[in-house]
Amino acid sequence: MRFITDLHIHSKFSRACSKNLTFSNLAAWARVKGIDILGTSDFTHPGWFAEIESRLEPAEPGLFRLKVEFAPEDGTGSYVQAPMVRAGRPIRFILTSELSCIYKKNGRTRRLHLLVCLPTLEAVRHFTAALAGRGCNLRADGRPILGLEGKEVLRLALEADPRALVIPAHTWTPWFSVFGSESGFDSLEECFEELTPYIHAIETGLSSDPPMNWRLTKLDSVMLVSNSDAHGLDNLGREANVFDLDEPSYDALADVLRHRDRKRFLNTIEFFPEEGKYHVDGHRACEFFCQPEETVRRGGLCPKCGKPLTRGVLGRVHALADRPAGHRPPGAVPFRSIVPLAEAVADALGKTKASKAVFSLYKALIEKVGPEFDVLLDAEISEVAAAAGERMAEAVRRVRAGRITALPGYDGVFGCVKILDDAAPNEPPKQKTLL
Repeated sequence: MRFITDLHIHSKFSRACSKNLTFSNLAAWARVKGIDILGTSDFTHPGWFAEIESRLEPAEPGLFRLKVEFAPEDGTGSYVQAPMVRAGRPIRFILTSELSCIYKKNGRTRRLHLLVCLPTLEAVRHFTAALAGRGCNLRADGRPILGLEGKEVLRLALEADPRALVIPAHTWTPWFSVFGSESGFDSLEECFEELTPYIHAIETGLSSDPPMNWRLTKLDSVMLVSNSDAHGLDNLGREANVFDLDEPSYDALADVLRHRDRKRFLNTIEFFPEEGKYHVDGHRACEFFCQPEETVRRGGLCPKCGKPLTRGVLGRVHALADRPAGHRPPGAVPFRSIVPLAEAVADALGKTKASKAVFSLYKALIEKVGPEFDVLLDAEISEVAAAAGERMAEAVRRVRAGRITALPGYDGVFGCVKILDDAAPNEPPKQKTLL
């Protein structure tokens, strides 16, 4: 059976995240998106762990479901009620949390984020107690900052439960990732040393996709996963993983990654990487970006202010790659690229994503066709046209074919994807100064 998973999200206890990230709302919007298994996020935070214990109950082994009494949504402020989903599916939660490690190694300050997955509440208690015992402040943030090496976090997770998964998060982003141009390493072995064999997967992040990672021979030995890193409900499922599991459980999912089972890992669902906020090199303060080749020509400096450009993911991949662009290793897990449905609707209507007209048409698609992933990936185009008109159907058709144009993201600025544009499909964006 097919299960769509999004393992890396955040809760209302994480900084710069929506206060509407509650379990009631997460379950409702995961159903809208078409996610089957959703990470709990933030299990190291005492307040959120208390809600995990009180609002969730055991389902299949290692998975949890929302208790019936907490099903009603509890959003506040500008919260919009989730649409009723045609053919909605049950939602399961899996225990996950992102951690921020900042430490010195080999003469450099390292900053990396790690996604930790654990199979039981007892394992979470053991793991968080070990972190607290090393002086880590777990109350300040749902994504706590730890002065521990990545290898030490991996070791503590495995001690909490040998079935633990530790996945380097958004692997290529410049500032906080294992391969980041500003604070990362040149290999997994440099970071995790003798424990590297316990790194079974890496998260490609919004600014890279599988073909970019396929350029590194040394990544053939790990699985490439994709997750949303959602800081708000609307971003759930902007990236995800699709597994073929006989029955849902923590071990069934984890075994796909541990055993590199490329038959049961059906595909990942990807952002177009140009839309990620660190895809190319640039300088946000000067609203300037350029391709990596141009960065080299300019000596790595911004032409407007003379300060160093932030090296993006595309350039960092190129720097570490030992294969040409376009190489596909044998047995590589397939992927499908999407533009989130609300963005596609906004493009079709020529309006902003926040407009009432966009939500009205989005709601109609969810109610008449099915969850967001069904609309974007699987539904008959005729169904989309019947629910939302021919222009929306053409937008979905073009997304499925990858016929989009993109202005790439850089230095923390998200890129912009156009679907129904007069520009030639897939024409590379020209270097320009954003105004």
